Amino acid sequence: MKTDRSRVLLALGSLYVIWGSTFLGIRIALEGFPPLMLAGLRFAIAGGATYAWVRARGVPPPTRTQWRSSLIVGTLLTCANACVVIAEQWVSSGVAAVAIASVPLWVALIAGLFGRWPSSGEWLGLAVGLAGVAILQTGGDLRASPAGAAVLTVSCASWALGSIWSRRLPLPTGLMSSAAQMLAGGFVLLVFAVLHGERITAVPSLRATAALGYLIVAGSIIGYSAYQFLLSRVRPTLAASYA
Repeated sequence: MKTDRSRVLLALGSLYVIWGSTFLGIRIALEGFPPLMLAGLRFAIAGGATYAWVRARGVPPPTRTQWRSSLIVGTLLTCANACVVIAEQWVSSGVAAVAIASVPLWVALIAGLFGRWPSSGEWLGLAVGLAGVAILQTGGDLRASPAGAAVLTVSCASWALGSIWSRRLPLPTGLMSSAAQMLAGGFVLLVFAVLHGERITAVPSLRATAALGYLIVAGSIIGYSAYQFLLSRVRPTLAASYA
C-alpha cells in the first residue's frame, strides 16, 4: 500500500513538472511541423515505441475489444491534445493556461453525469485552483480569438470524457494500455492531418525536431503513461489536478 502511494505521488509529481513544460515544447515544435501532423507524430511514435517495448517484455497484445476501447479513449485524449496544439496558434499562453486549468472541473462535471459527483472538499479545491491560475494571469496577455476559445473548450471536454471512459471501458493493463491508446489516437490524428492537406514542406529545424523529441519521450511516453496509471488508481479529479 505504501509502495502504491509512493508511485501515485511520483506520477503526480511527474505530470506537474513535465506537462507544465509541454506548452513551450509545442510552440517550438510548431516552427517546423503543422499542428495535426505534430500531434499525430508525437503520439504515433510514442505509442509505437512503447508497444514494441512491452511486447518485447512478453506482454500479450490487446484483444479486439481492448483495441476498440483503446481507439475510443485514445482518440478522445489525443484529439484533445491536438486541439491545444491548434489553439496555441490563436490564443495567448495565459488564455491557454486558464483553459487547461479548468480541465479538473470538466472532469468533475462529467464524472457527476456518470453518477460520481465530487465531495464538497474536492469542489472547494477545484474552485481555489482555478481561481489561483486566473489571478496569476491577471495583467498578462489574455488574447484569444473566438475560434481559439472554441477549440480549447472542445479540448477540455474531450479530455474529460476520455478520462472518465478510460475507467469504464475494457482496456489493456499497465503500459500496454497507454501504448495502445497513443498508437490508435496518433494514427487517427495522422489520417486527419493528411485529409486536411497538411504537409511537411521543408526539413524541420534541429530546434523544432528536438522539441518534438521532448514531447514524444517526456510528454507522451512518460507523461501520458503516468496519467493512465493515475486514472487506474485514484479519482479522476485528482488525476487531472496536474492542470
